[in-house]
Amino acid sequence: MATSTRENEITFHDEDHSSVALQRYHEDVADARDYGTSLVENPLQKTKDYLWSLFPITNWILHYNRVWLYGDLVAGITVGTVLVPQSMSYAQVAGLDPEYGLYSSFIGVFIYCFFATSKDVSIGPVAVMSMQVGKIIARVQDKNPEYPAPVIATVLSLICGSIAFGLGLLRLGFILEFISIPAVMGFMTGSAFSIIVGQVPGLMGYNKLVNTRNASYRVVIDTLKNLPHTKVDAAFGLICLFILYFWRWGCDFGARRYPQRKKFFFYTLVLRNAVVLVFSTLISWGAIYHYRKVHPDWKTNPFSIIGTVPSGLKHVGVMKVPPGIVKEMASEIPVSTIVLLLEHISISKSFGRVNDYKIVPDQELIAIGFTNLIGTFFNAYPATGSFSRSALKSKCGVRTPLAGISTGVCVLLALYCLTKAFYYIPKAVLSSVIIHAVSDLITDYQTTFSFWKIAPFDAGIFLIAVIITVFASIEDGIYFAICASAAILLWRLCTPNGVFLGRVKVAHITNPVIVGSDDSDDSVDQVSVIDVESIEGKKGKGDDTERRSFAPLPENVEFSTRWVPLSHKKSPYSSSDIHVQRVNPKLNVLPPPPGVIVFRPSESFIYTNCSKQFDTVLDEVKRVTRPGHSRVYKTKGDRPWNDPGELDWSWAKVKDLFTLSHWIPKRGSDIDDDDAYVEENRDPRPLLRIVHFDFASVIATDATSIQSLVDLRNTIHRYVGNEVEFHFSGILNPWIRRSLLAVGFGKFRDETTAAPETLYFDIGKAYSSGNLETSKSKVVDEEEILTVDPRSSLSSVDQDSYYALTATDTPFFHLDIPSYEHLE
Repeated sequence: MATSTRENEITFHDEDHSSVALQRYHEDVADARDYGTSLVENPLQKTKDYLWSLFPITNWILHYNRVWLYGDLVAGITVGTVLVPQSMSYAQVAGLDPEYGLYSSFIGVFIYCFFATSKDVSIGPVAVMSMQVGKIIARVQDKNPEYPAPVIATVLSLICGSIAFGLGLLRLGFILEFISIPAVMGFMTGSAFSIIVGQVPGLMGYNKLVNTRNASYRVVIDTLKNLPHTKVDAAFGLICLFILYFWRWGCDFGARRYPQRKKFFFYTLVLRNAVVLVFSTLISWGAIYHYRKVHPDWKTNPFSIIGTVPSGLKHVGVMKVPPGIVKEMASEIPVSTIVLLLEHISISKSFGRVNDYKIVPDQELIAIGFTNLIGTFFNAYPATGSFSRSALKSKCGVRTPLAGISTGVCVLLALYCLTKAFYYIPKAVLSSVIIHAVSDLITDYQTTFSFWKIAPFDAGIFLIAVIITVFASIEDGIYFAICASAAILLWRLCTPNGVFLGRVKVAHITNPVIVGSDDSDDSVDQVSVIDVESIEGKKGKGDDTERRSFAPLPENVEFSTRWVPLSHKKSPYSSSDIHVQRVNPKLNVLPPPPGVIVFRPSESFIYTNCSKQFDTVLDEVKRVTRPGHSRVYKTKGDRPWNDPGELDWSWAKVKDLFTLSHWIPKRGSDIDDDDAYVEENRDPRPLLRIVHFDFASVIATDATSIQSLVDLRNTIHRYVGNEVEFHFSGILNPWIRRSLLAVGFGKFRDETTAAPETLYFDIGKAYSSGNLETSKSKVVDEEEILTVDPRSSLSSVDQDSYYALTATDTPFFHLDIPSYEHLE
């Protein structure tokens, strides 16, 4: 092939084809200065947008209307009826008096609505965080009993809230993405189990006999040992627990049986906690009243009750942090912050996907952080998103985050008006409410099995996280989940599943008639699928489909070359079939033309995996191509140890090893006659001409990986003895193109290097604006890629004009992999 150039035009002359003139096109290289400029341009506007984004309520508050108000009132009041008993119950889990749960509840729902990007999430005390607070209180008081439990809990809220608020302001919410969903669900399930078994002693009336801060399996053992100490509390606890589960089953059954009354059963189900709490409190009051009447000299009640609950907000003010308390709880701060943030972010994202709105994780961190910071003025302990209350809020048809205001009002009414009634609430009833609520957090077996079907590694992480949480502690379960997620991520980065590619002929057809199947050759189904790939190739011998006569394809169906992974048998150094999706095995995927190797990395080509991919490509080069220089070995001893040749072994030679003459040469000769041979390298394999990297899956490179490509090029050049072309296709990132150009890839090494016989350029055919509508109904060849010259308007482009898709001064960079058919 010869080339001639004119201004802004390159003309290619080929012996078999007419001249093709291609307009010269140059792509600018990515510049670090442009990147820096993009970061600092329009600072005032960016600052304004940033400050405006801190208050999402400004985007919708002016559109508030009566319909939204009605939905928010219904949802808020409904959640409030559930939040009051739950918050007092969770305060019991945290080792605090009930009023602290109510403080955390009302301030959480009040403040969150001004910063939230989720309308469904309900902030307040939750089971897992309450359990974590309880453990921290117990550990700190073991060392320093002078620190009051409410102060410890409020200081923890201050610290966790500050961390969350800082992460949100710095827009570092992406850090939480490093922990996978199975890992989160693992420690959540283990924590739920720990909470349930920790409430059973209180349900049975012997809570003081069992240390519920031990590992869960120890709590189970101690609970069973102390069953003979069961008290009358069990009558309240077990009966209320049975009523709660039976109530839920009855409402679910009624909603399925009578779908027209589904809303009635839903709101009836919502009221179950409140109704059970009210009636158990009435029974408790009657029983205690009778007991005190019969026993005038009573000193203790016949069963455990909450006792006095202060009315109103008794602990409002700026908190004072005792000296040394932060040091005492420093080791517990990381895991507490992780629990606080992970639970909230995972819940908000789940409801955002279900209800079709976008969650901004950074803003959610600001919301949850600021909520806990304000909560310190009311002696609240850490509050985060609750899954059960958020689900209830969503089902009630909440319209905006302002529903939290009505929920907070319900909590305040309870604080000011119902505290005298709270005195008679049995603690066993609160334990039954906790067990009933927390049991929903345990992952069912269907979800576990789905993890196994989707990703076995994730299923393993989930199960191990549950086991560690149950048999060790929540902290160990969380740390394992984080480390396991990081280890899996690093493993995938360090062990890429790169593949070598081969060729098939591919066309696209529509609405084919699917004939036969693997199970039955007589089944014929008419399907209606657009762009079903029909791949032409050689069928295996003896296959039934080989003997079946197929209808001829339409004349307008044209096949083009596509590159697909080679089987592991044809390319042993490629990834195994476990990691690579192959095409129909009835097709004979042809390897590249002689002297061509096409390799597709499956991950980012970075320092963690470049050495492995370097070795993979070099091993394949040495397997399918021969070295450029001939090697002559006069003796077996002249061969290198790493290339000993084919093994020539027999039993006679084995016996000869034990004779002295084998090791001592004859006098007058340097070698044994058996070793006197001349071996010349007559290798039938072809010389290497092209190494092609398909970077369609590579999104990043670094200095180490680019240097490994340079080393690979130099090693291959020494092996072959002359220049080998390195081609790249599918480059997604302009910074990858910049780095490859910086080390000499993409074009000829120097001006003295002779141009190859064939140069490949991708061209695009543009359509004028008047033909855009009609072009949809035309059959477009797969090779035709529609594009428009960016320097001209769409309307001025002629339908038959074509342009280079990639820069003409980098002929070794391609949009797609060329067919290389001329090398056959």
